[in-house]
Amino acid sequence: MVGRIFFAWMKGSRLDCDAKKWRLFADGLNDLAIFLEIVAPAFPPIFTLTICVSGVFKSIVGVAGGATRAALTMHQARRDNMADVSAKDGSQETLVNLAGLLVSLLLTPLVTDNILLTYLLYALFTSLHLYANYRAVRGVVMETLNQARLSLTVNDFLRLGKVPPPSSVNPREPLLPAFHRRLSVRLGAPLNSILHSAYDYQRATENNQKNYLLGLHRNAGTVSICLRQGAGSVDVIEACFHAEILHQLLHQDVSAWSVERDTFTQLQETVKAARDERLWDAVAATHLLVDQLFPRLLSEARSAGWETQRNQLGADEWRAQWRLEAKKRQ
Repeated sequence: MVGRIFFAWMKGSRLDCDAKKWRLFADGLNDLAIFLEIVAPAFPPIFTLTICVSGVFKSIVGVAGGATRAALTMHQARRDNMADVSAKDGSQETLVNLAGLLVSLLLTPLVTDNILLTYLLYALFTSLHLYANYRAVRGVVMETLNQARLSLTVNDFLRLGKVPPPSSVNPREPLLPAFHRRLSVRLGAPLNSILHSAYDYQRATENNQKNYLLGLHRNAGTVSICLRQGAGSVDVIEACFHAEILHQLLHQDVSAWSVERDTFTQLQETVKAARDERLWDAVAATHLLVDQLFPRLLSEARSAGWETQRNQLGADEWRAQWRLEAKKRQ
């Protein structure tokens, strides 16, 4: 019970954003829990501890599996028929469990008192299970943008000059928990994580008439984005697009880009030569680039089939108010 509570508290807000990744994680953790139950009798001194750890793993599987199932069911309910999809998903699971029960009746007499065969069959069926789930999750094509899909989309846009469709991006989305960026994005951060003085406020709002403020901490490897009260989904996508441009400038080779190559090359040289940890000059300059490039990205993304009126970018709940010096670009 404590494991369920702590996992939901720590990772609950991320389950919607990376539903496919956490679905695969739940499957793998469930198989690990079963493995611990199988090997527990071989270690009598720690039998109780092993079974308890397996129970915690299964409780986490219950949270992650149930939550991601709901997210994927919502994605599959294209006619707003969540109840219908959920009912048929339950029937499919019941059918599979029935087939598993019949097979287990045949296998149980064979594996009784034969621990080697038990381990071999477990390894075989677990491998098939993980492979089938990986292929199933990989086949899901989601039209909403999360951090990973946005990163791939922006990268293709800058390199090739066009926005790829969801069917091209989803098969390349990383599904393993080991995936991490060299520059992490904190979206919906509190204002004091960006502004520490009047000078910071002046630099953060320079060339900026948007519904977000962005602060870069190069040494910490983070981009903090404070959203303005009333910021919508398009504003959130624009803020993450801006953060992705900064990530590319800091950690990627921009010489092969087809979009604004000369401008980005010059900016990258400026960034490399700068000693300012906050890189306010680069942030102000990229505001102008975002003004120029984002309308094109947004238009092509909608034409390619991406959903922009909602997103799964994982914004926190912090919002702030500040004065815009001029009328915001429509």
